Amino acid sequence: MDKLSAAQQQFLSDAARHKRNIRTGRWMILILFLVLWEGTVRLGWLNDFIFSSPSRLVSTFVTMAGDGSIFLHIGITLAETLVSFLLVTVLSLLIAMVLWKCTLAAEILEPYLVMLNSLPKSALAPVLIVWLGNNMKTIIVAAISIAVFGSIITLLTGFKEVDEDKIKLILSLGGTSRDVMTKVMIPNSVPLLVSTMKVNIGLCLVGVIIGEFLAARAGLGYLIIYGSQVFKMDYVILSIVILCIGSALLYKIIGILERKFS
Repeated sequence: MDKLSAAQQQFLSDAARHKRNIRTGRWMILILFLVLWEGTVRLGWLNDFIFSSPSRLVSTFVTMAGDGSIFLHIGITLAETLVSFLLVTVLSLLIAMVLWKCTLAAEILEPYLVMLNSLPKSALAPVLIVWLGNNMKTIIVAAISIAVFGSIITLLTGFKEVDEDKIKLILSLGGTSRDVMTKVMIPNSVPLLVSTMKVNIGLCLVGVIIGEFLAARAGLGYLIIYGSQVFKMDYVILSIVILCIGSALLYKIIGILERKFS
C-alpha cells in the first residue's frame, strides 16, 4: 500500500476532526438540555407535575421496567411500526411498477393519488375503527395510509426518470418488460427507494401513534393517552422521549442501509 502524502494525511485528519466536532456538539446540546431541564425543575421555575424531569423519567422507567409494562408498550409500538413499514415498502414498490408499466392507468390515477396523499389521515382513523374494529389491524392500516400514497408517487416519478436509452437497449436485444424492470428500473431506483424508506419509517411511526390514540389497549400511543387521562404526566413525557429515541434509531438503521447500497 502506497504511503499517503502529507496533504492526504492532513485531509483525513481534518475530516476526522470535523466528525468529532459534530458528535461532540450534538452530545453537548443534549447534555445541556437535560441539565437545564433538571435544574429549572429543581429550582421551581418549571412545574415538575406538568413538565416532569430527567430524574423522574428515569425513576418511572425503572419502576415500569420492574413489572415489564414499559417493554410491552415499546414492543407493541415497534412491531406495529415495522409491519406497517414493510407493507408500505412492498405495496408502494409493486403499485409503482404496475403504474409504470400501465401508463394510461398512471395518468388516470395520478390526481387521485395526489388527493389521497394530501388528505389528513387522522380524519380517516375514526372511519377505520368503524370498518375494521378496535384492534391492531386498524392501527397498521392507519399507518399504511399515511405513507403509502406519497411513496407510490415518489417511486413512480423515479421510474419515469430512468434513462430511456437503457430501456431501448434491453428491448432491442430481445429483452422483455420483466428484464427492463429487474435489470434497469429497480437497480437504478435503489438509492431512491432507500431514501423513500427513510421518510416512510418516520411516517409509519406517526401513523401507529395516531392509531394507538384511538384504537389500542397497549403501546406508547395508548400510554400517552392513558397518562394524560389520569394526570400521570411522567408516563406521557417518558413515552414521548422513547418515541424520539426510537425514531432516531430507526432512521439511523435505514441510513446505514443507504450507505451500504450507495
